[in-house]
Amino acid sequence: MLQQEPICALATASGVGAIGVIRVSGEGTFEVVNQIFKGKDLRKVETHTLHFGTIRDGETIVDEVLVAVFKSPKSFTKEDTVEISCHGSDYIIRQILKLLVRSGARLAGPGEFTQRAFLNGQFDLVQAEAVADLIAADSAASHRTALNQLRGGFSKKLTSLREELIHFASMVELELDFGEEDVEFANRDDLKRLIISLQTAIAPLIESFDFGNALKEGVPVAIIGAPNVGKSTLLNALLNEEKAIVTAIAGTTRDVIEDVLYINGIKFRIIDTAGIRETEDIVESIGIERSKQTIEKADIVLALFDSQQTLSQIEPLAEDAKTIWVQNKTDLGAAFVEVKNDSLVRISAQKKEGIEELKKAITQRVYDEKKTDTVVTNLRHYEHLVKTQQALTDALNGLEMGITGDFLAQDIRVALHHLGEITGQIVNDDLLANIFSKFCIGK
Repeated sequence: MLQQEPICALATASGVGAIGVIRVSGEGTFEVVNQIFKGKDLRKVETHTLHFGTIRDGETIVDEVLVAVFKSPKSFTKEDTVEISCHGSDYIIRQILKLLVRSGARLAGPGEFTQRAFLNGQFDLVQAEAVADLIAADSAASHRTALNQLRGGFSKKLTSLREELIHFASMVELELDFGEEDVEFANRDDLKRLIISLQTAIAPLIESFDFGNALKEGVPVAIIGAPNVGKSTLLNALLNEEKAIVTAIAGTTRDVIEDVLYINGIKFRIIDTAGIRETEDIVESIGIERSKQTIEKADIVLALFDSQQTLSQIEPLAEDAKTIWVQNKTDLGAAFVEVKNDSLVRISAQKKEGIEELKKAITQRVYDEKKTDTVVTNLRHYEHLVKTQQALTDALNGLEMGITGDFLAQDIRVALHHLGEITGQIVNDDLLANIFSKFCIGK
């Protein structure tokens, strides 16, 4: 296990609070903290214990604190670690950090604690990145996804795929050592079946990226329709607040209005758009053009209408694949109108009738997009999965063409390389620096 110099940082959010937690980790941590902590000798206490005492600058008491002790390898970083819980004064925190540095620690860089945990084998790179996702999670869905990755759900799937491929790669490599004897250790039909099986397993992971990214950032939902069909009223009804101005004047909404809505733990970005119609008003025209751009970017489109006439104005813009048709003003006796698919939900935005049914339809559309239990949310993972898939395709094409073992081995090596880069089995310093630079300093 790698032992490094002690580092320290504030692990809680900066700013005044009830308490602050300062984390110290590395070789010599107990000696460093003992110099400023007056209580028990931290070298002699049991791991996973709490101790009350004072932090002192010479004879001057800086604060009364609780110190948590975690001895190697039973800590987050697998190093000797101390967490000092002090009062959350900026002054006190600064003083303690200054004393720690003066005693032999140095200030940690972004994500350095998690990086040390990775380097010491606490978890793989996917799980390390999931730590940042878990901290940033702002919905139940993104929290579940990050927690699944932190617990190794994605990693286990990738490791299983990689181990199967390594077996055949070793057989092909062995053939190269006996090149002059024309032997075949790797059965080509079995290898072909394995590659097809791997591609079948990887394809839904690649496809899940859009779904996973939407869960992470919020699923964009655009409300479109002709002027005065009730788009702004629907936005207000969904959000349960007066977010958008509602009048009887056509063209009131001239730009997109966006807000966040959580339904069943999923984060949605609800976007009200300008009413779509022919107009000579320059400002309204710009709003309508932005509405059309919003439709293209949205994952779900709520196509709102109140009659056959208003339906015909938006039908050409709404794609069936991502459209939920919504007929409004049912409280005014709106006649039932046939739509292209069976996704019709009838509501009264004014009376807030049918809103819960609409929310269910929106969440169901999200779950219909889910192709696998393991969801890819990280662009780096997505890119390496795409490259793995391409290398497997090249290997499969090579098998069909009957290429020699050295070329086949090269394609398999490329696939193994990209799978290994995802989990950190193949890693370089620049990659680690880039990944952990995006973490907060205390993590």
